[in-house]
Amino acid sequence: MKKCIIIMNPESGKVKNLESKKDFYDILRKHDYDAEIKYTKKKKDAINIVKNLPEDIDLVISAGGDGTLNEVVTGNMQRKQKLTLANLPMGTTNDVGNMYGFTKDYLKNLELLLNGKIKKIDVCYINDTPFVYVACLGDYIDMAYNTPRELKKKYGRIAYILYGLKQLRNNIHSYDIKYKIEGKEHIGKYSFFFITNSSRIAGVNDIYYDVKLDDNLFEVAFANIKTKKEMLKMLFLINNMDVKDIPGITYYQTNYLELEFLNKPKTSWCIDGEEYNVWDNKLIFKVNKSTKMLMPRENIKKLFQEENKEIYEKKE
Repeated sequence: MKKCIIIMNPESGKVKNLESKKDFYDILRKHDYDAEIKYTKKKKDAINIVKNLPEDIDLVISAGGDGTLNEVVTGNMQRKQKLTLANLPMGTTNDVGNMYGFTKDYLKNLELLLNGKIKKIDVCYINDTPFVYVACLGDYIDMAYNTPRELKKKYGRIAYILYGLKQLRNNIHSYDIKYKIEGKEHIGKYSFFFITNSSRIAGVNDIYYDVKLDDNLFEVAFANIKTKKEMLKMLFLINNMDVKDIPGITYYQTNYLELEFLNKPKTSWCIDGEEYNVWDNKLIFKVNKSTKMLMPRENIKKLFQEENKEIYEKKE
């Protein structure tokens, strides 16, 4: 049988005694996998677990939220011999899982996954730290990692709204920056920064209408929102338009970005839903395509340009 390691975050929203679920193991055995569950106990545990796995592992499944997946990918990127990864979403928001085409039923998701297809995905970096789908900075963004876990377990996604409402009395800060992109230098003043490789962020679908996970590119969006009224208007537009078409947003698609802050931000960066608290005044964003991901077939045609190329060549 094939060897499967499941990295499970017991603090994630939907993980509860999963190892005792007979149906869960039956599905794995049906697909010829002998599975072992390894639980994380603290932050960065998943990084070390994946980094130190033997080379004969056929599949590593991240069972948790987007932050757990980030750690699994990070551990894999630190290996000489990369392993094939998979995401079984069990967090609160599950942006990546929803983008991939998973449902809310973890048993159905496991079937979708094991009947899926292995694709090579772009992995983005902020300096030397990988991120799977988003690196962002700005006021209120800290709700992704500061919302109390007890609230998330009790209220799910609504917990973020409750925490965000509590923060609304704060001012919105803007930052003077210099950045270099596509060989040109720019100076600007912005309050929100989003570097992404995803069509879904913070539970909002179709942020971008045509994101590809294998094009060696990521999306950049800067906005200078000064008031809460402007922020609410922007949130409405984001729910109804492609971000790159919204007035007031500076948009790029690139594979390399140099970003320098002339005044230190008041909050930490958020990468894949977790706090990135290693501060550096100068940041470099880039792409490294070297991770294989087993994923459902549901949205593959939409998310991979190589898949569409293969279909076109077959027709020819």
